[in-house]
Amino acid sequence: MGELAKTLEYHSFRSTIPLKKIVVDDDHRKSWSLYDAGPRSVRCPLIFFPPASGTADVFFKQIFALSAVGYRVIAVDYPVYWNLREICEGFQKLLDHLQLDKVHIFGASLGGFIAQKFAEYTSRSPRVASLMLCNSFNDTSIFQQTSAAPTFWMMPALFLKKMVIGSFQKGMVDSSIADSIDFLVDKLDSLPQKVLASRLTLNCMSSYIEPQKLLSVDITIMDVFDHCALSQAVKDEMYKCYPNAKRAHLKSGGNFPYLSRSTEVNVFIKVHLQKYEGTKYSAKEDLELPDDVIPTENNKNTSEASNLTNDNLNEDLTGDQPNNNTMDS
Repeated sequence: MGELAKTLEYHSFRSTIPLKKIVVDDDHRKSWSLYDAGPRSVRCPLIFFPPASGTADVFFKQIFALSAVGYRVIAVDYPVYWNLREICEGFQKLLDHLQLDKVHIFGASLGGFIAQKFAEYTSRSPRVASLMLCNSFNDTSIFQQTSAAPTFWMMPALFLKKMVIGSFQKGMVDSSIADSIDFLVDKLDSLPQKVLASRLTLNCMSSYIEPQKLLSVDITIMDVFDHCALSQAVKDEMYKCYPNAKRAHLKSGGNFPYLSRSTEVNVFIKVHLQKYEGTKYSAKEDLELPDDVIPTENNKNTSEASNLTNDNLNEDLTGDQPNNNTMDS
């Protein structure tokens, strides 16, 4: 068990926020698992889509921190779906079940691709208020596995896990990045073969985003400048695909910055959502602090969010970048 799984924060999260299971399909074996935290009065929450290797609790640092200041946040685990249309239909049914008209989505890696496909799928009757795409992509051909994808369902779990672990950072990394990798390896080990095979099938089957269908969607692209599973060419393609998107750059953080650089990621999320406060698409319920409560350092960080973000936006990329794309992590 990695260090993050042993922390008081993670144990508090698991003991205070229940994991719910919701069935929305005719096949009752397909259940969405989710953590729903924050005020239920919020009707346009922020929903987190995990990477292929992760489960909903990889976002525990966002769920805990954001719900504490009034945001409603929901992190989901996907049921077993074998094509992108099915997962989009299933998620739309989940929103209907939760009585949510529109939502903000933070998608990591594969989660970001699914979020884009859902925005594309619902473009005629929009269900997406905004997107935050973290270390994500817009074309599955970058992984060069489209011909193999139809066979993933029959491959042993160990083989599939080795495919994913190959994209994790090797060599010397700082302790927070190392801890994030250990945490995701634990989550990867917990995934049944069928679940992992379905996710890798979605990740690698031939598909791409039609950006013209997302022109009305507010998008922030979040990237790291150090090593991650995606090459600089893929990142540049995302920038070309969404020329009007805001960019949130992190100097480091690896494949899983929401764990290794959670404070910075949470600040970017708050800045992204700030424009919606006071509207029907707000993900936050205003909380009034008692007079005797002294603002914490976290509150100070939040109040300075705009300055911090502006310093990072449009920052020039420096340093060597990986040239090869590895399996989505």
